[in-house]
Amino acid sequence: MAEAHQAVAFQFTVTPEGVDFQLSREVLKHIYLSGVRSWRKRLIRVKNGILRGVYPGSPTSWLVVVLATAGSSYCNVDISMGLVYYIQRWLPEGRPYRTPHTRTLFSMAIFSTGVWMTGIFFFRQTLKLLLSYHGWMFEMHGQTSHLTRVWAYLESVEHLLDDDQYYRMETLAKEFEEKTAPRLQKYLVLKSWWATNYVSDWWEEYVYLRGRNPIMVNSNYYVMDLVLVKNTDVQAARLGNAVHAMITYRRKLDREEIKPVMALGLVPMCSYQMERMFNTTRIPGKDADVLQHLPDSRHVAVYHKGRFFKVWLYEGSRLLKPRDLEMQFQRILDDPSPPQPGEEKLAALTAGGRVEWAQARQAFFSSGKNKAALDAIERAAFFVALDEESHHYDPEDEASLSLYGKALLHGNCYNRWFDKSFTLISFKNGQLGLNTEHAWADAPIIGHLWEFVLGTDSFHLGYTETGHCLGQPNPVLPPPQRLQWDIPEQCQVAIESSYQVAKALADDVELYCFQFLPFGKGLIKKCRTSPDAFVQIALQLAHFRDRGKFCLTYEASMTRMFREGRTETVRSCTRESTAFVQAMVQGHLLNEDLQRLFRKAAEKHQNMYRLAMTGAGIDRHLFCLYVVSKYLGVESPFLAEVLSEPWRLSTSQIAQFQIRMFDPNKYPKHLGAGGGFGPVADDGYGVSYMIAGENTIFFHVSSKFSSSETNAQRFGNQIRQALLDIANLFQVPKADG
Repeated sequence: MAEAHQAVAFQFTVTPEGVDFQLSREVLKHIYLSGVRSWRKRLIRVKNGILRGVYPGSPTSWLVVVLATAGSSYCNVDISMGLVYYIQRWLPEGRPYRTPHTRTLFSMAIFSTGVWMTGIFFFRQTLKLLLSYHGWMFEMHGQTSHLTRVWAYLESVEHLLDDDQYYRMETLAKEFEEKTAPRLQKYLVLKSWWATNYVSDWWEEYVYLRGRNPIMVNSNYYVMDLVLVKNTDVQAARLGNAVHAMITYRRKLDREEIKPVMALGLVPMCSYQMERMFNTTRIPGKDADVLQHLPDSRHVAVYHKGRFFKVWLYEGSRLLKPRDLEMQFQRILDDPSPPQPGEEKLAALTAGGRVEWAQARQAFFSSGKNKAALDAIERAAFFVALDEESHHYDPEDEASLSLYGKALLHGNCYNRWFDKSFTLISFKNGQLGLNTEHAWADAPIIGHLWEFVLGTDSFHLGYTETGHCLGQPNPVLPPPQRLQWDIPEQCQVAIESSYQVAKALADDVELYCFQFLPFGKGLIKKCRTSPDAFVQIALQLAHFRDRGKFCLTYEASMTRMFREGRTETVRSCTRESTAFVQAMVQGHLLNEDLQRLFRKAAEKHQNMYRLAMTGAGIDRHLFCLYVVSKYLGVESPFLAEVLSEPWRLSTSQIAQFQIRMFDPNKYPKHLGAGGGFGPVADDGYGVSYMIAGENTIFFHVSSKFSSSETNAQRFGNQIRQALLDIANLFQVPKADG
């Protein structure tokens, strides 16, 4: 066993002659290699820190300035205007300035360094001003409104309220703006001066970490694999390549070698959220959870058939090759040992209520072998779930994609560790997927990793003809280590209680995933509109046909053009979109008039999206004012009303092609289907969509069976029809399908 192998690495015995130490040379070798790896990582970080500190300068540019100064001196041209001579006078006598020539060279180096650093300072300030300018997003799109957040909010709900309700909200808004808002805003301005980002820390704490409901379905989301191509059917092999690619990505992240994503290819977006992608776990607490992030982890935790394992990722300082990892995962799959008492459903604690999990963790996992085993999970790089069932997308079987999504969203409620930053899920047929905890980052961050993994797996690592990883395994590697538990009956009762809560929640989720085949981004562009605006307006039309009314609609927009930025809300149910929808439903207007209304709605949506991206949105500012009011004990009926409004239609577009690892035109079938999340409101819908290339769109629609007003499949069919009806307005021929 692995633990026995480790136990004999270091021994000592007490003899009459003294203490006799026995050290294993192999272990000393691994300790040495581990130290080399650790110091190499430190040196890389020091080097990157220096280069980052002098950016956009570089050692080469410094040398150029020094050579230019020296060259001009030898040509009898004093570009320093006497400063080199002045510096030379102030240099002390003696070593290391013994000769006049040496003193001159030192003076030139000091002068050149000063010029170089001054240039860096002014260049950085200029770059900062350029990146702070967001007006380029509005160029050629008309002027933007400078309404305050309060009145922008009123505009966003006016068409959703009757006259009496709107008058009441208008009164509350006026009172808030005149009496309460100025005081709250002063504190918020003070925070903006002190903190890197005045929103993100409060958003993480109050929206995510203080939530006491289960995070499964309510917070965590899932990501799908490539669905139109398959590299191998061998479960352990696919996992070996994927895990190797993930740790390769982590190494690049540690060395700061990953280039930032660029908005429109021009402006770099903040990469701060990537820091907690690996070695991160959400730790439950009674009042609030905390995110535990470790600087490094050398293993992953694995779940299979009710057993937990620890798999080392390194041999000494060397990352295990994909074939070695395949062998380790195959050893787990072949292990016939049964689960220990209480072990099988242990992860259900992470799927139930947070208070119950915190209490159980404190009572039963604070010491002994339970603490050691739990530490192995929580200190792992990430969590791996080896499932016994198979899932994939079959275009001939529409239900297959939905079943695949349900398996990723919640599984059987105890075969995912929902607290880990992400769980890598491996199905029996080699299909993969992710279940991701939401507090540490937003979906585009994990999407960046996933694109790297899928691209590396398909185009760089590859497989043999029989579907195994390339190369030969190292059979002397110690096998994966079974985690040992001692779970008392009281804890087993708590586990079963959490499982029942999670199962009821999972059974209530209706998920309808489908591929929309008639057209994609290509046709939408022919309509001369934004693909996102096109889909969002179609969602409004579909929702009105489904429910007979409009509702407050949430669309997530990133704010990563700001340091440590996360998201802002685009309130996509606008007056312009409702006017278009009503005209479509009534059917009295000509196509030309409907097109005009549609373009007006699309332009409004695009403008609101740009405002959200550039920090001029509504909801995060009002949220922070609300937090300040709670700290100060100030009651605000207006803020209480705004923050309690339900989002009955919550939507998100899934980012794609953040990394150009292959040409999508050359490999059109290398498409992921995106991912999804649970409904935000009990009587609402959750909709995520990926505009996957030129000719298709994937949708993930969620609702709850317990609501008599919603039906995910019915709404999905309404989305299909709405997309077709809008496309017909422009009379653009569609592809077959």
